[in-house]
Amino acid sequence: MLKQLYVRQFAVVEEAEIHFGSGLTVVTGETGAGKSLLVDALALLAGARADTGQVRGGAARAELAAEFDIGALPAARAWLQDEALDDDDACRLRRVIAAEGGSRAWINGRPASLAQLNALAERLLEIHGQHEHQALLQREHQLELLDAFGQLEATAAEVRVQALRWRTLGAEMHSLTGDGDRDARMERLRHELDELERWALAPEALAELEQQHHRLAHAERLVSGTAALVDLCDGDGDQALSRQLTRAHGELARLAELDPQLRGAAELLDGAVIQLGEASEWLARYAERQDLDPARYNEVDSHLARLHELGRKHRLPIIELAAHAQTLRDELEHLDRASGTLQRLAAERAAAASACARASAALSAGRQAAAARLGAAVAALMEQLGMAGGRFAVELETQDADDPDPQGRERCEFMVSANPGMPLRPLRRVASGGELARIGLALEVAALGHDAVGTMVFDEVDSGIGGAVAEVVGQKLRALGSERQVLCVTHLAQVAAQGHAHLRVLKDSDGTATRTRIETLAAEGRREELARMLGGVEITRETRAHARRMLEQAQAD
Repeated sequence: MLKQLYVRQFAVVEEAEIHFGSGLTVVTGETGAGKSLLVDALALLAGARADTGQVRGGAARAELAAEFDIGALPAARAWLQDEALDDDDACRLRRVIAAEGGSRAWINGRPASLAQLNALAERLLEIHGQHEHQALLQREHQLELLDAFGQLEATAAEVRVQALRWRTLGAEMHSLTGDGDRDARMERLRHELDELERWALAPEALAELEQQHHRLAHAERLVSGTAALVDLCDGDGDQALSRQLTRAHGELARLAELDPQLRGAAELLDGAVIQLGEASEWLARYAERQDLDPARYNEVDSHLARLHELGRKHRLPIIELAAHAQTLRDELEHLDRASGTLQRLAAERAAAASACARASAALSAGRQAAAARLGAAVAALMEQLGMAGGRFAVELETQDADDPDPQGRERCEFMVSANPGMPLRPLRRVASGGELARIGLALEVAALGHDAVGTMVFDEVDSGIGGAVAEVVGQKLRALGSERQVLCVTHLAQVAAQGHAHLRVLKDSDGTATRTRIETLAAEGRREELARMLGGVEITRETRAHARRMLEQAQAD
């Protein structure tokens, strides 16, 4: 529950620190005093959009802070733990709004976003007023209210979990089947692999094949050329290099006998004779080895042509085709293994569908029963809240879809007739602001004890009513206060008398500045405030006596 609220330089409030207890706390004050500022402050701490006009004139910034006890709020504790913002059972919210624009927020002393403030506030408090009750017009919110009233949250959560699991498993299966053409893809992969495994070569083998192709393409020239070189080097004619070199070697040997300095050159020529002979023999053997078979050339040429064709088909250089074949082989193996995975996923998906169907059937039965009870309870409360002859019903519309639905098999519509003799029509089309506020109060009372939040805030939900109806509204709010902490801003003495605690908002002016202060009233102060609310400017002895009786009656009840 809310333990403390601190505001500084906020609107017309210079500084105020308010402590709250359990039960119903009422907030009163003269028109224009700023009673709703407390609600506005809590709304900002709940993540509402800030306005620089909310900063007190002349101040640099407005500061807001609240402390909640979340010992009895497991959802709030779990959220704080998940966000790594937990601090035992304490929950401290803080927000600063700068006069020049912008704001910052903290949760338990750590910086937080407005989205985080909003998510946490949903687990801490509910703010009810004519604007906040607009949520009642949303069909999804109506369905959530029905489930909360029927204590069906666990069943609804099971439906949601199983339906979302069914969708997730379907998405996994879709990714494995490749848009449903898995078999076609595997067949295409096998065909492409057969081609690549037949023709693609590793880089070394491809280089050898290209060299062989080049050699075979010029085989005739290579054979004739080497044969001519053999004849030139060691032919039968006198012009053969071997004969001329032999003669030169002999002549140099004779000259070396005359001058020993020529022996080195003679030795070099001797080596040249030997090397020329070896080169001639190597060329002769090369010429003999060359294959002039056209069939082999055609085979190599055809292989290379097929490789270039595959390269164009796969849009790859032919040197990368072998690696691409391995990629396709890996994909084929993955798809092949996916057969077993698909069978497992299909079985799990069928199990999720069955579990969702069972939970949805239980949820539908629970919703039917809860809808009847909620309709009767709210209709009875509408009668007490000044909507005599009004009717309220919860209409369930079954969905036609066969697939598991996270929200269950039906949608919900709140139907209302605010006046006798008028047909039931959707709440979102017929309710005025005042009617909507009272219907919201009736729903809260009907669902007494089922709300997960610890604090409910009502901002003048008694607008437009008075007399006996106002007293009933006060009694219902007090009843809410027996189960939850309730904060109610009111202008009716009948409602204010029902409070377990009473805050009064006062506005003072010294002629140059206006300030609002908030004070907690004791017994005597409460009597005076109720008398003011009952009697206006002149407070008589009878008015004070009436105020005292109202307080005594509320305490007796």
